[in-house]
Amino acid sequence: MIELTARQLQIIEIVKKRAPITGDQIAESLGLSRPTIRGDLSILVMLEYVDAKPKVGYFPGTKAAARHNSRGLLQDTKVSDIQSIPVIIRENTTIQDAVVTLFLQDVGTLIICDSNGKLTGVASRKDFLKVTLGNPGAVTMPVSMVMTRQPKVVTVSPDDTVLDAAQRMIYHEVDSLPVVVPGNGEGSATGLDVVGRLTKTSIVKLLLELEAKG
Repeated sequence: MIELTARQLQIIEIVKKRAPITGDQIAESLGLSRPTIRGDLSILVMLEYVDAKPKVGYFPGTKAAARHNSRGLLQDTKVSDIQSIPVIIRENTTIQDAVVTLFLQDVGTLIICDSNGKLTGVASRKDFLKVTLGNPGAVTMPVSMVMTRQPKVVTVSPDDTVLDAAQRMIYHEVDSLPVVVPGNGEGSATGLDVVGRLTKTSIVKLLLELEAKG
């Protein structure tokens, strides 16, 4: 996938707002000369982000519209709209049982809660692989020994937008996020209640639905 430059993204926005617009007008808006942006325009036309019509100027291309619609969909959709049921285990679950759960439920990450049902951590396939390779005794260890602990766990709320959640996933390089709400208890019962999980797969499905409708 070709990553667009900051200038190319600027050109797409200018064309979107002022179409039809000539190459000279685009260059003037950027404070540059026409030859300077000629290569950018060629790339954007080739990638269908911009459409060129002789003697008329430049228009938004099909990809620009799709890009705009995808972003709008992610901004308008709440996490609660596409979250799935969380797969939760307790802190004292053995690594062996956790790995079995991981594969039976076909998930990449397990959410770990304490006896009050409050979020205490997460553990991924990679975490289990690291601890079990060359260490047969690790299977009897509790998952609390390998999990990423609160408050280092990256979470989302049901009211967050899917766009915010997706950006969080990319920034922290994770494939899923626990969906949480503040607990209502007192003392040790306060904390975060897990109400769901959001995965990259759910976000991709959302985008595919948009593509199908288009």
